[in-house]
Amino acid sequence: MSNLIWAKGATTAIDDRIMRFCAGEDVILDRHLFLYDIRASKAHALGLLNINILSQEEYDSILEGLEELTRSYEEGNFILDERYEDGHSAIEAFLIEKLGDAGKRIHTGRSRNDQVLVATRLFLKDTCQSAGEIARRIATVALDCAESTMMQPMPGYTHLQRAVPSSVGMWFAAIAESFIDDANLCQFTSSYIDSNPLGTAAGYGVNLPLDRKATTEALGFDRMQISPIYAQNSRGKFELQVIDTLSQLLLGVRRIAWDLSLYATGEFAFVDLPDAYTTGSSIMPNKRNPDVVELLRAAYSVVAGARAEIQSVLSLPSGYHRDLQNTKPPLIRAVNHALAALDLVPDLLANLTFDDDALRAAISDDMYATDVAVELAASGVPFREAYRQAAADTEMRSGRDPAESLQKRVSAGGAANPLLLELRDRLKKGSR
Repeated sequence: MSNLIWAKGATTAIDDRIMRFCAGEDVILDRHLFLYDIRASKAHALGLLNINILSQEEYDSILEGLEELTRSYEEGNFILDERYEDGHSAIEAFLIEKLGDAGKRIHTGRSRNDQVLVATRLFLKDTCQSAGEIARRIATVALDCAESTMMQPMPGYTHLQRAVPSSVGMWFAAIAESFIDDANLCQFTSSYIDSNPLGTAAGYGVNLPLDRKATTEALGFDRMQISPIYAQNSRGKFELQVIDTLSQLLLGVRRIAWDLSLYATGEFAFVDLPDAYTTGSSIMPNKRNPDVVELLRAAYSVVAGARAEIQSVLSLPSGYHRDLQNTKPPLIRAVNHALAALDLVPDLLANLTFDDDALRAAISDDMYATDVAVELAASGVPFREAYRQAAADTEMRSGRDPAESLQKRVSAGGAANPLLLELRDRLKKGSR
């Protein structure tokens, strides 16, 4: 490991074991944040230009150098590896090698503390945007499926016991509304974290009139994070908010996956999963296993584990502490896994095939008891008496058609009044 930007000269003793322990996998994880770090360096250079720390010539050369580094990294020619302590030192080393003294000026007025904060903050904003876009895709697919299957009968369950006739479309509509809410949550979280920590340095400000408004605008933040101390204290806190948001989306995925795991069994036989979402057994030729669905069901656990890991680190007093470096691995792991899992859901939903005969066969006469009770109550029988009559009189429940039951389900959200247009309008408004 070379290019230790904090080294103070020949008297600095370097123990490779200690350096490996302190750096950990930071430089590898910084590959996920490197381009954000470069963006932040461009903005910081602009701020230094505005207060005459950099000349126009120096600024132009630094900007050109950072653009060259971006291209080289994207093309795979610049490798972020163990030669560097982290991504921050790699950027500075590259600029110094290319520009000499001009490159040495880039760190004026900033700390690695606010560098990692701003790079992570930009990463989190993009995460919210990506998660929100996928949530809207899931909701759109689910609404399309709900329209075409709203009157396709399906058993409705409570306590995993057959309860009342429902429909495939109502199942899809529930998914749609859940992910519409989640898309809005992504927007809220993005707004909550949309503040610029660049220029807060090590957490106590610097003796320079840094142009923080310019860097805020250049980086596309909604506002400046004013307090330097709070900027440091928000590390981990904002990460947890994004992880909690991803958790909400994955709770929806987990429920979908649980339903499909049950419905695809031979005992239910309600649905056929897309072939691409199943795998074969290594020993049993007859098997097609719902491995993808089961791993989607488990995706929440990865994010929940990351949350616990980050939360356990945050038992800290104010200011920066090196412990905070350990929030980076679980954050990146959780984000990457969550987005990869979510991205599989739209195509899964779009390619499900429900077996109409199996669905209808699972709707037994006793499941119409609630319909009978409500009909009696609507005719003037006190509901508690109607409830007892419906329970006792099997004749009133026999021979009914699930399609007719669904046609009478006129309450808001019921099969005969699903309000899908209203849900589409919510989805459209939320995407603005």
